[in-house]
Amino acid sequence: MTEFLDLETQDAVRMPWNVIPGTKQEAAQCVIPISAIYTPIKPLPESTPLLPYSPLRCRNCRSVLNPFSIVDFSTKIWICSFCLHRNHFPQHYHSISDDNLPAELFPHYTTIEYEPRNEIPTSQITPRVFFFVVDTCMIEEEIGFLRSGLSRVIGEIGGECFVGLITFGRYVCVHELGFFGRMNKVYVFNGGKDISKDQVLEQMGFFLKKPRPATGVVAGVRDGLSQESINRFLLPAADCEFALNSVLDELQKDPWPVPADQRAPRATGTALTIAAHLLGVCVPGSGARIMAFLGGPATEGPGSIVSKSLSEPIRSHKDLDKDAAPFFHKAVKLYEGLAKQLVHQGHVLDVFACALDQVGVAELKVAVEKTGGLVVLAESFGHSVFKDSLLRIFQSGENDLGLSSNGIFEVNFSKDIKIQGVLGPCASLEKKGPLCSDTTIGQGGTTAWKMCGLDKSTSLCLIFDIVKKETPDVIGQANDQFYFQFLTYYQHSNGQMRLRATTLSRRWVTGPRNVQDLIAGFDQEAAAVVMGRLVSFKMETEAEFDPIRWLDKTLIHLCSRFGDYQKDSPSSFVLSPRLSIIPQFVFNLRRSQFVQVFNNSPDETAYFRMVMNRENVANSVVMIQPSLISYAFNSGAEPALLDVASIAADRILLLDSYFTVVVFHGSTIAQWRKAGYQNEPEHKVFAQLLQAPLDDAEAIVKERFPVPRLVICDQHGSQARFLLAKLNPSATYNSDAPPMPGGDVLFTDDVSFEIFLDHLQRLAVQQ
Repeated sequence: MTEFLDLETQDAVRMPWNVIPGTKQEAAQCVIPISAIYTPIKPLPESTPLLPYSPLRCRNCRSVLNPFSIVDFSTKIWICSFCLHRNHFPQHYHSISDDNLPAELFPHYTTIEYEPRNEIPTSQITPRVFFFVVDTCMIEEEIGFLRSGLSRVIGEIGGECFVGLITFGRYVCVHELGFFGRMNKVYVFNGGKDISKDQVLEQMGFFLKKPRPATGVVAGVRDGLSQESINRFLLPAADCEFALNSVLDELQKDPWPVPADQRAPRATGTALTIAAHLLGVCVPGSGARIMAFLGGPATEGPGSIVSKSLSEPIRSHKDLDKDAAPFFHKAVKLYEGLAKQLVHQGHVLDVFACALDQVGVAELKVAVEKTGGLVVLAESFGHSVFKDSLLRIFQSGENDLGLSSNGIFEVNFSKDIKIQGVLGPCASLEKKGPLCSDTTIGQGGTTAWKMCGLDKSTSLCLIFDIVKKETPDVIGQANDQFYFQFLTYYQHSNGQMRLRATTLSRRWVTGPRNVQDLIAGFDQEAAAVVMGRLVSFKMETEAEFDPIRWLDKTLIHLCSRFGDYQKDSPSSFVLSPRLSIIPQFVFNLRRSQFVQVFNNSPDETAYFRMVMNRENVANSVVMIQPSLISYAFNSGAEPALLDVASIAADRILLLDSYFTVVVFHGSTIAQWRKAGYQNEPEHKVFAQLLQAPLDDAEAIVKERFPVPRLVICDQHGSQARFLLAKLNPSATYNSDAPPMPGGDVLFTDDVSFEIFLDHLQRLAVQQ
């Protein structure tokens, strides 16, 4: 596993198969698709330079000069490793030689970043824009929590960043922040109606002092708008901090009367549409973010997810399966249109959904994912999950998110590989070409994608297709390497445009004798994450899809293909260490919230899947198979099995399941803590034992986004369920053997991992 982590440090890429099957048939026999999980702007090692000039591109296929290019120093020609086209070096490369290489040809700089000097003059750098869209249909207490959360971050926003504000309930109110001491104005729109861009322009008085251009699209200062009219609604944070705080201080619950048997009228869809229109008019192409703070379900106008009558429940998974959710498809269609508009404008939608009820995250998912937005789900605006996550977005320092914008992601490969599609936070730019496969998965049928918003951990899952070969001998015998190049052109947080080029080389093998080579290059963690993304995608897009059956069949075929066994002899079955953990990953994936939708709302399921679809391999593995650390007197912190047998009366357990971090005290430890032994000088060791897991939990919480929920509980307490739900049920209420003294049993009928493995071995040897 270490070599895969080293490759990730260098190139930000993890691939399930690091040695690639050479034919289409052999690729199909590998069961898990040939794929890669790539983190486009993962921080590079400190030794990697930032090149202050433009990259050199192949004149034929537009790939970037890289260490795998063949260079002829005498004739100053380089041969592209992708299309084998011969290119001349420009004049400023005339001094290159074997001893004087440019950085992009260094063998260990397979990932390099370019920031051409003065590409954008400082005066023309578009500042970042944060447009707050705030729900006011909440109780006063929640509005107070939200007000304090927003006030807290306003001081953290950089003074040069632009800020705007919309509040909404039954009506949508666009606040004019540039009133400078005069009476502040609010432009009010009916939340029950579709509002067009022209209506926004007209009603908000953009052309009172200046006639509207007769032709063309109205978009920003260059195309017909005055800076003065834009500055009424979007102002630098330093100029409007007082005005913004004044409006927030006066923020009150939506005054529209709500009968006792009805939900509050909440026009979420209209508010987001107006925000998108306003940003499209004022700052097209800038790194603008719409930040929606939602406290309940949309019930008014376009995008409603439920009727106002409380007698009608909000859609559940069962309703969606039976097609009995009358509002769902209409709302999704609205947000698909909004996603298309935001992608065209280069803007991002972030959603902060804080309510005990569902708010419509399942419907909003398409707009958030296609624009690369962030999503946070919490029970209340007063919860630390919301408050700390919001603060993290604006904080700078070692744990900053590295928010960047306006990304375009492109790929190039050797001619024997095609791209089926991408699973992750991006939108297709529909750039078709010979590299596109006939089979599409996710955002497919293109070799370029738009990433309106991206950060340091944003990751894309690319699914490849090996082109069919008649016989293995046809593949070019001289070169047994496949080449991949990923190009990410994006606007860095400093405002300058950068290009990151990652070029990979992977060996291909073919024939039955090369199975051991495939196994040697197998990355179990990357494979589990690819399976997690694929099964989530299939559950959302394929009718009558059975995820458990699909995962089981995939695992059985994988073990049958790569395991060592005698036919029909389960006891002879052995898996190579390279594959030994994959059954455990699949067992936990089957039980995870990505596959088991029971006891989760559609909003929660959409939230979990959105976060997994954008996170890197290390974080995604923790979501699929949580980590468990044990703390005891006779040993320090040590990894423990994710099993009910790990519970002991004299132990503290720390569970990290990504969304929740649990500190679990065994019954004896809990009794001693309640007796206050940790406060007595002679029990200093006990105090240290109690503190150690809390310190480790704090370190996890500090570096993660969204900030996880921290649960501190005791054995047999009600909140112990957060731990018990994740453990392997090796001891249940109907087990023959009693639990260990001080241990625990699970009240479940789920099969244990041992039984799962036993069945897997039996079925694998029958194939």
